[in-house]
Amino acid sequence: MRVLVVEDEAFLAEMIAEGLRREALAVDVAHDGREALRKLETGEYDVMVLDRDLPGVHGDEVCRRVVAYRLMTRVLMLTAAGSVRERVDGLRLGADDYLPKPFVYDELLARVLALGRRARPALPPVIERGGVVLDTACRTAGRDGRPLHLSRKEFAVLEALMRAEGAVVSNEDLIDQVWEEDTSYLTNAVRVTLSKLRAKLGDPPVVETVPRAGYRIGA
Repeated sequence: MRVLVVEDEAFLAEMIAEGLRREALAVDVAHDGREALRKLETGEYDVMVLDRDLPGVHGDEVCRRVVAYRLMTRVLMLTAAGSVRERVDGLRLGADDYLPKPFVYDELLARVLALGRRARPALPPVIERGGVVLDTACRTAGRDGRPLHLSRKEFAVLEALMRAEGAVVSNEDLIDQVWEEDTSYLTNAVRVTLSKLRAKLGDPPVVETVPRAGYRIGA
């Protein structure tokens, strides 16, 4: 899942971003409305955590543009104003959810994950393929009853492959879905992560390399 955090308070933005990254999400950060719009033009995001009171281009306008451009990005709007009127206005702009400040991080995480599921084709929270069981809600994985202790990137790569339901996922698609925006397509990050993931999955091999195409997990 790719998330864009748009928050002008640098400390809060990084706190949110680092918390989401610990949950195996790929997170980019923008500190004003103009930067957010530039990132939305060049990257595909499942969820945007959007502060309403932004400098430059107001958060309301960023939300309007998401709707006008018919982006698939789900919007979780944040604001210090938590009245019912404010929440209703935010939702009418096109926000998918609304969270007043101050907020509890666990609630923000739960809302981001819920919106991410809505941004993708519907799949059950527990996915099973090739003897591998992935619980996307609890963020746990196992194979043949054996728990897998995965890093956040390993979990995210495994999730991307399992969500593809047997289809091939290219190296570039994995970078787009799992890594942050400044990651080069020429990096060996995917190869290294897959090597570690395969070792943890054990034998017989689960992840298949498709020459000149990418990777997949069969039935």
